[in-house]
Amino acid sequence: MTATHESEPHHPGVGDRLNWLRAGVLGANDGLISTAGLVIGVAAASVSRQAVLTAGIAGLVAGAVSMALGEYVSVSTQRDTEKALIAKESDELATQPREEFDELVQLYRDRGLSEETARRVAEELTAADPLRAHLEVELGIDRDELASPWQAALSSAASFGIGASIPILAALIAWNRILWVVLAVAVGLLATGFASATLGDADRRRAMVRVLGGGLLAMAVTYLVGRLLGTTGLA
Repeated sequence: MTATHESEPHHPGVGDRLNWLRAGVLGANDGLISTAGLVIGVAAASVSRQAVLTAGIAGLVAGAVSMALGEYVSVSTQRDTEKALIAKESDELATQPREEFDELVQLYRDRGLSEETARRVAEELTAADPLRAHLEVELGIDRDELASPWQAALSSAASFGIGASIPILAALIAWNRILWVVLAVAVGLLATGFASATLGDADRRRAMVRVLGGGLLAMAVTYLVGRLLGTTGLA
């Protein structure tokens, strides 16, 4: 008797949602490290609490805007390219239906199906929605799931801002400011490392150690730069 098991749920757009989540985790990680480095560098060079907070907030705003603009431009380019490919494929289906059908059959044969099976699958998909069939198999595009530039921009800015706010809030502590920033950022980095490994089904411990090590190195470098360029040590 064949053992039965509950199949994994598969829904349209799951891969896209995971990509957005990973991008959010990476954005938060960037916000943590870049803003912490800025805050620690200024704190190592100046005892002024106002200077530290000003640098941190400026870093948060600049970083969030930069992330948003970068994502908007990148995703807009991707979306424009996908829309152009959709238009091209639609035109080819209208002017060369026979050639496009044969191409679809060959694509399924390249995936390991027999000639008969590939032709039958191509016929059924073409009867239902030829454009969708070609886009998904030939180009890997779902016309109903095109990326949104505004969504990408806002989510990147928000995730960066959340990460950047952690070292800024830690810098509000009046005593051993740098120590508290390092501790707060270390906890945040461990969280983002755990989240990214979980989303990618990777080794969590290795990911956490890797992210934490990189963040601590970045903070150490900016601290040394601040000490070299400044006139004071710990605030």
